[in-house]
Amino acid sequence: MQISSQLSVPGSQCCDTTRATSYFQIESPVGPLLLVADDSGLRRIEFLNGKRATRIVHPSWQHDASCFKDCIAQLHAYFAGELQSFQLPLAPEGTAFQQNVWRHLCEIPYGETISYGELARRIGNPNASRAVGLANGTNPIPIVIPCHRVIGSNGKLTGYGGGLPIKEKLLALERRQLKLL
Repeated sequence: MQISSQLSVPGSQCCDTTRATSYFQIESPVGPLLLVADDSGLRRIEFLNGKRATRIVHPSWQHDASCFKDCIAQLHAYFAGELQSFQLPLAPEGTAFQQNVWRHLCEIPYGETISYGELARRIGNPNASRAVGLANGTNPIPIVIPCHRVIGSNGKLTGYGGGLPIKEKLLALERRQLKLL
């Protein structure tokens, strides 16, 4: 999977290009999720029950389920344990460093985990594990950009925007230890 801005993912256009930003809320096995996209692709997935939930819906955004059909179908298939790799146009906003970290997150295989230190090595900066952790924590498209696959060097689960119980569920789902649907 590749991310867009310069980070384009193969797949259908997310929204009608005559519209600006669209949003839609869905229920999921890990709680309600707010999806945000524009004609560039999916911009955000927000855990509405998470510790960092902002619940910000800009007045100019369009409430529109139709542009999220592919995203919703793929999330449902993922939660059912039937999808391992998302094929969606993604357009997260972030610095060049964050974008690089997020690209590398997409390369972590389904069902596997790596440490922050290992991710820092993979991006070519082995001393940047803290910066990698911060970039991981600001990932605007969790689940699809699998930041939940990064754990502490001691093998323990560390912070997650949706909360550690959700991170634990996602990892158990990917290890086929849990069914969410």
